[in-house]
Formats: sequence, C-alpha cells, structure tokens
Amino acid sequence: MKTPTGDHTDVKLSCRNVWKVYGSQPEQFFDSSQGRVEDAHKHADAIRDADHIVANADVSFDVHVGEIFVIMGLSGSGKSTIVRCLSRLVEPTAGEVLLDGEDLLKKSDAELIDIRRHKMGMVFQSFGLMPHLNVIDNIAFPLKLQGVEETERYAQANRVIELVGLEGRENNFPKELSGGQQQRVGIGRSLAVEPDVWFLDEPFSALDPLIRKQMQDEFLRIQSKLHKSIVFITHDFQEALRIADRMAIMRDGAVVQIGRPIDLILNPADDYVREFTQDVPWERILRAEDILDGAAKPTDDLNKVAAGTLVETLLPALAEHEKGVIVEAEDGSTLGVATARGLAAALAGGCAPSSTAQEE
Repeated sequence: MKTPTGDHTDVKLSCRNVWKVYGSQPEQFFDSSQGRVEDAHKHADAIRDADHIVANADVSFDVHVGEIFVIMGLSGSGKSTIVRCLSRLVEPTAGEVLLDGEDLLKKSDAELIDIRRHKMGMVFQSFGLMPHLNVIDNIAFPLKLQGVEETERYAQANRVIELVGLEGRENNFPKELSGGQQQRVGIGRSLAVEPDVWFLDEPFSALDPLIRKQMQDEFLRIQSKLHKSIVFITHDFQEALRIADRMAIMRDGAVVQIGRPIDLILNPADDYVREFTQDVPWERILRAEDILDGAAKPTDDLNKVAAGTLVETLLPALAEHEKGVIVEAEDGSTLGVATARGLAAALAGGCAPSSTAQEE
C-alpha cells in the first residue's frame, strides 16, 4: 500500500516554469521573467523555429512531503531531462527549482555539492556501481565523501543493507550479484545519506518483469518506513499506477496533465493521456474514498471500510446494500458514504477536480 501524501500545503520541492533549451544561444529567448511566458506552446514553437531544441517547456509542479510523484511519458518527452534539472545535473535555461523554499538555481557550486551530498538521493537505470568496491563499501561511499568517520559510516551502511534486504551480501562485489541485487545496492547507496528528496530515473526498466515487480514491492516497502519525498521517472503506466500518489504525464517537453492515477484514468485531458489509460481496469484503481456520495448519510446499520479499499472488493457490498458503506480515514474519522450512485458519478464525470491539464 502506498504512503499517504502529506498535506498539500506541505511542499518539499517545487518546479516553477522550468525550461531547458539546447542550441547556440538558448538564453536569448528568456528575459528576467524566470521562464514565465504568456503562451508556452507558441513560445516553444518559436524557439524550435529558431533551430533550437526544447527539451523542457514551462514545466511546473510541486512535490509534497512524503509523496511519491511519478513523471511519465514516451521516449523523448522530457521526463529524464526535468529530473536532471531538479538536481542541476543539467542546468535549466530558465525557471525556478525550490527545495524547502530556497531556489537551487541560485546556489553556488559549493553549496550545490553540499546539498547533493546531504539532501538528495539519486538512482538511475544504469546501476553505476563501482566494480572494485564490495556491497558495503559501495553503499558507504557517499558517507565517505561527506567525511563521516569510518565506524559511523559502516554502521549506517549496515542499517541500509538490512533495509534493502542484502544481509549476507556485504562482501560481495557487483559482478557477483544479480541485476536485482545490484539495483538494491544502488538504492541503498542513495539512501545512505538519508536524503530529504529522492530522485529515481527508470530504476527498474533494465530488469526482467518478475524481478521488476519484486523491486517495485521492495521500493514501496522501503517508502512505507522512510516516507521520503520522491520524484520517480518511468515510461510504464502500469508501474506508475502501482507506486504513484500523484503523477504527471509529459509530451514534447511539457506537462500535459497532473493528478492522482484515478483522476487521469477517469478524466484524461486529451487523446494522448487517454491512450495511456484506456486499457486500465478502473475497478482495480478506484478506491472507496473516490466514490463518496454527498447525498448519502451515515447510519448505524451500514458497514465500515477503509478509505483505500479498492472498489473491486466493494462491488458485492454496493450491490447488496443499497445505502452503501461508511468510509473511514486512517484515524477512524468518517469521510462519508460510498454508494453505487457515487461510483456511477465518478465513472461519468471524473472523481476529483484535480484532473486539470496542468497545475498552476
């Protein structure tokens, strides 16, 4: 089960009007407006007409504390470029990237190195392990860069090894590990510094399907313990559905739609998003909290279910009990009543107003 998102006012990371343009003079297209333009689509077309490449166009979103925010799109959509812009592995041409309210684009090189070492964890599709180091030394390496004393860094590395399920493999070298085990080392290394923000760029796409699913399960288990603020890149919609609290779909460098997975499924912004979602069985995504019926009132004779209960398991109860079921939050408070009428309304018109083309 995914970690609940934090309060939407509790923002950890903000991407604001970020552009990445490649070419001879990309800065010429932006003034002091920090990437804000009246019509981003027309502005991007004008840049392309001037023989420049627009990798990211006016990208904006927030990542809340404890949230898994998934960015997905087809190859070339700009999703990997934007995650590199967030960490300044790639320098944005314009815009703002705010971490705890501070603009990372205004940080000096020394300040940025310190932020990367202490506040960011990164995992990429290529495992990037150092072949001459064993598992525990690979995981402890970022702590060594920080100057952490040897006893302390190995104690922390051992804690991470237990967390990612590599006990007994401490002294193995990367060539002695399976693909899934190597990816666990990469994940462990990124977690060793206890980052505030965790960036993962298609971390499981090189794995076989069965191992990939196991790693997704492992990832969710780790997140249930650590509650990190996560930006996760994938081109696989099924993977996004499994792990996302919210997600953004990108095309041609721009964000097309942001929302919860169920919002995108029930109310796609356009045909591009609809192609991603058309084969997804809604009953396996829709939850009790998504089909609340504002006209229904809780009564003592109704059964109670948790907010995250899948509609797939609720269908028999909704068919049998015309009045529906009471939906409870994690703290036991009543959110409302889920009914067949609420289900029909959700399927007919989308279940939340958050399924807009792009968040402001």
